[in-house]
Amino acid sequence: MDFDFSDEQQQLREAVHRWVDKGYGFERRRGIVAEGGFSRAAYGELAELGLAGLYVPEAECGLGLGPVEGMVVMEELGRGMVLEPLAQALIAGAVLTGYAPAPLKAAWLGGIATGEKLVVLAYQERKARYRLDLCAATATAAGAGYTLSGTKSLVPAGDQADAFLVPAQLGGRIALFLVERGAAGVRTQGYGTQDGSRAAEVTLQDAPARLVTTDGLAALEHAVDIGIAATCAEAVGVMDSTLAVTVEYMNTRKQFGVAIASFQALRHRVADMKMQLELARSMSYYASLKLNAPAAERRAAMARAKYQLGVSMRFVGQQSVQLHGGIGVTDEYIGSHYFKKLTQLEMSFGDTLHQLGEVSARMQDTAGVFA
Repeated sequence: MDFDFSDEQQQLREAVHRWVDKGYGFERRRGIVAEGGFSRAAYGELAELGLAGLYVPEAECGLGLGPVEGMVVMEELGRGMVLEPLAQALIAGAVLTGYAPAPLKAAWLGGIATGEKLVVLAYQERKARYRLDLCAATATAAGAGYTLSGTKSLVPAGDQADAFLVPAQLGGRIALFLVERGAAGVRTQGYGTQDGSRAAEVTLQDAPARLVTTDGLAALEHAVDIGIAATCAEAVGVMDSTLAVTVEYMNTRKQFGVAIASFQALRHRVADMKMQLELARSMSYYASLKLNAPAAERRAAMARAKYQLGVSMRFVGQQSVQLHGGIGVTDEYIGSHYFKKLTQLEMSFGDTLHQLGEVSARMQDTAGVFA
């Protein structure tokens, strides 16, 4: 299989890399964290690059690109630990394109592509423990539309978004709805998260909603799988930067009159970090290449990829802190922020233990080893 990127994909990578390098430095990021963890201006800059419309069809003002382009973009954003939830735009663009009725597409896809409308997935509930088939929120028919009641947790930029994609029980099965943040009966409580970004508790009380699809579980699984692939790619970018800053520190930090990078035992640990990074990169490729596979195959692939990424993220982050010593956990030093970002990504869309269970549950009699 050819893993070389096309010229267009390389140009896309370079454009995002330049923006991160010149427009989203560590000091700007610290300023955004201090202001609450989300910047509409920074998100607008991403949209100006066309990134918010990556998965939106060209007919709706988007780029109409695919999972590999999404992986390229998210990897570069990971290098800069970008706080703005672009992965949510990818999820919303793909889900509305694939599942929503034409009027809903016409009303929202163009705005998502231009960055005027931020639509995020609000699916996590306190008792669900990452399971997608457990949903306590309920939907009720109300005239020509629906009303929703329930509470969703850890909604990315939930108090800043324009609308939410919300799964809810309808007639004994899960359906997917779009709820506007400004609608009656919608209450949000925002807060900062560990990596400096922003999330919110979203409470719905008879909030008016528009139906996206009655096949809500399939749409939700697809949405989460897009999120997993994006998270894997973002984590590769963060680990790349983590390794780079660790090596730089080891080349400058001296002990016994020599750089600690000359100590063989420490060099072996860096080599192990590099091995985990490259293993994670290959599984990120695997996840992106499986995003358009049939649902059962796609779900199994995402669980495998996210499990390996979780293991790699934990190893790379912890080794970086150990090799830095005390400075590795100080807020002033960028390395501690890489560590916190990796910790949060490991918990996103199902943590490592959950994904191990998913891999186990999807094993066949052959365990995937023999035909």
